Amino acid sequence: MGIVAPNGIGAEAFWKATESGDSVLARVTRQGCEHLPLRVAGEVRGFDPGTLVEERFLVQTDRFSHYALAAADMALEDARLGRADYEDDPYSVGVVTAAGSGGGEFGQRELQRLWGQGPRYVGPYQSIAWFYAASTGQVSIRRGFKGPCGVVCGDEAGGLDAFAHAARAIRQGSRAMLAGATEAPLAPYSVVCQLGYEGLSTAEDPERAYRPFTDKACGFVPAEGGAMFVVEDEAAAGRRGATVRAVLAGHAATFTGPGRWEESAEGLAHAIRGALREAGCAPEEIDVVFADAFGSPEADAAEARAISEALGSHGSKVPVTAPKTGTGRAYCAAATLDVAAAVLALEHGVVPPTPNVFEVCHDLDVVTGDARACGPRTALVLSRGQMGSNSALVIRKGSDSPA
Repeated sequence: MGIVAPNGIGAEAFWKATESGDSVLARVTRQGCEHLPLRVAGEVRGFDPGTLVEERFLVQTDRFSHYALAAADMALEDARLGRADYEDDPYSVGVVTAAGSGGGEFGQRELQRLWGQGPRYVGPYQSIAWFYAASTGQVSIRRGFKGPCGVVCGDEAGGLDAFAHAARAIRQGSRAMLAGATEAPLAPYSVVCQLGYEGLSTAEDPERAYRPFTDKACGFVPAEGGAMFVVEDEAAAGRRGATVRAVLAGHAATFTGPGRWEESAEGLAHAIRGALREAGCAPEEIDVVFADAFGSPEADAAEARAISEALGSHGSKVPVTAPKTGTGRAYCAAATLDVAAAVLALEHGVVPPTPNVFEVCHDLDVVTGDARACGPRTALVLSRGQMGSNSALVIRKGSDSPA
C-alpha cells in the first residue's frame, strides 16, 4: 500500500502518527479559502509532487491525481510489483479508484484564465484534469496497465466499493489491480461547493471541530490525501514472493437515500451482515471496528445502532476507533485511509485511538486517549456517504504480517 495523508506520507510516518493519536487538524491555509466559513481542515503538508512525478504528468493533472500517482508508486514498490512481472501480459493488471470531488483546483485555475484572459489561455488538459476518472487513467497510462480500469464516482462509501471492484476483477482472471482513492477538496471552488453540506463543521477550534460519538458533535472536518493498494490473488502473490499484508475477506454495500440517517442504520447493518457472510465471519470474530464517524448526532446514533444490530451483544464490547478525527474526513479517500490504518493495526497488534474524542455518549467501546494493545486479527471498516450509500469491508491479518 501507498499512503499520502495529512498526518504523514508513507506507511511508516502515517502509522506512527495514527498510533500516537496525533491530531493534525488546523486552520485552512489554502489561498482563496481564508474568507470562507470553513475554518478547519486536514491538509497534506510537505508533499512535493515534483520530486515524485514526472513533469509531463504534473502539467496535465490536478492535485488529487498527484496524490494518486505518488501513492500508486509507493504501493507498487511495497508489493515489489514491477514491469517485469506483467510485461508479458499488460492486460492482466488494471486500476480502479473512487472519487467524489475530482480536480477542483485545476478546474478553477483554468476557468479563471478563461474569464480573466480569454480562451487562448486555457490549456487542453482542462477537459480531463478535473474529471473524476483522471487518476485511474493517468496511473494506468503511466504504468502501462491495460487491464480492466474503472472509477467509482460516488460519495464516501465508494472508497470501500473500489476494493470490491478490484476483487471481482481478480476473480475474473486479472493478475493484479491497483485500488484506492485520493481526494483534494480544499480549493476555493471545491470548498464553496461543500458549504451546502449539512454535516460540514464550521467550528473555529481544531480540537473541537470534529468530535463524533460525543454530545459535542458538530459535524465533520474535510481533508485531502488518500491511499492506493495492490490487490491480487493470494496464491499468485505467494508465488511472486510478495508479502501478504492483509486479506480482503468480505464486502457488501447498500443504499438508503440522501440525508436519511434514521434509515441508514438498517442499511449499514445490512451491509455489515453481508460483509460478514461473504467473509464467513461470525460477529464475535470482529476484533476492531473502524467507524465511519460522520460527526453529527443523528448520523452517529444511526451508526452505533447499526453496529449493535449487526454484531449483537458483541457490538458493545468490540473496540471501535476513528483515527480520521485527527486527520479529517477525506470523502472517498477517508475509507481507504481507514483500510490502511486497519492493515497496520492488524500488523502491529494494536488499535489506534480516536483523537479529540472524550466522554462518548453512545453504547460503544470507542478507543480514546492511548492506543490499545489487544492483538486484533480481523477488522471491520465502515463507510457511509451523504448521498445514502453504505459500505462494509472485512479484512483479516495477512499470513506474512509480523506477529
